Amino acid sequence: MPKMKTNRGAAKRFSKTGTGKIKRKRAYLRHILSNKSTKQKRGLRKSGLIAAADAPQIRAILPYL
Repeated sequence: MPKMKTNRGAAKRFSKTGTGKIKRKRAYLRHILSNKSTKQKRGLRKSGLIAAADAPQIRAILPYL
């Protein structure tokens, strides 16, 4: 069976934690930042984890993560 291809767009957006969970960056921090509070922007800098329901789809397109 041939090797599976990694979805390169997803590979740039997700990474794996030490415990095997999938880490992601938060949205809403690209533009129109003047309307957002400093507290909101500070919170968006933190990374998040993907939902458990989304994990199978992400793992399917990132077979070597």
